[in-house]
Amino acid sequence: MTAEYDDFAGAYAAENETSLMNAHYERPAALELAGDVAGRRVLDAGCGSGPLFAALRDRGAVVSGFDQSAGMVALARERLGDDADLRVADLAEPLPFPDGEFDLVTASLVLHYLRDWAPPLGELKRVLKPRGRLVASVNHPLMVNLTHRQEGPRPDYFAHYTWTDEFPMHGRIARMTFWNKPLHAMTDAFTAAGFRIAVVHEPRPTAAARELFPDDFPILDTFPSFLFFVLEAG
Repeated sequence: MTAEYDDFAGAYAAENETSLMNAHYERPAALELAGDVAGRRVLDAGCGSGPLFAALRDRGAVVSGFDQSAGMVALARERLGDDADLRVADLAEPLPFPDGEFDLVTASLVLHYLRDWAPPLGELKRVLKPRGRLVASVNHPLMVNLTHRQEGPRPDYFAHYTWTDEFPMHGRIARMTFWNKPLHAMTDAFTAAGFRIAVVHEPRPTAAARELFPDDFPILDTFPSFLFFVLEAG
């Protein structure tokens, strides 16, 4: 997976900058849920090319970030500067940060790439201060199930299963592999890791997206594609 992301890192970053799904749907919702971050220590887990890192820093946060893809981290460094605290690290492995380092962790569209959420959630809780918050977004399990039902055999909503999709991005084809879980499996994983679920959020796209993406806006405005959680560390 890392090599694949390195291969299409530039195309993915360009898509992320202005797309309906990222720039006008996922990222604004993540920033809204993050709230006032001025002076806060924030970790951007799976930071990609750094657009959320940049937005959090612009709001006064002291931000660190990591991604499994060295190609993505290189693009983030170009954007954010050599003094930005950026690391190449794997969320499925122990993270290179001390205990209780952060007030807030963001994990935007990251967890659904992982089969087992227990070790990553344990690490994210470890690096949070007591009562620190994790803002996480994932593919909405209902959206995944309905999409797959339309495309072919009817999958079991309650099953844990993986699939690979292809996405056109700025002249490239990006192949991404995901793991789907039902909603109760997600919430069970959060509570088992010691988090308290404070918010479950199903956002709508920004108002500006109506004119920018007139064909796709009505679908996204009437049915969720991503699901957000705000979790508190005990």
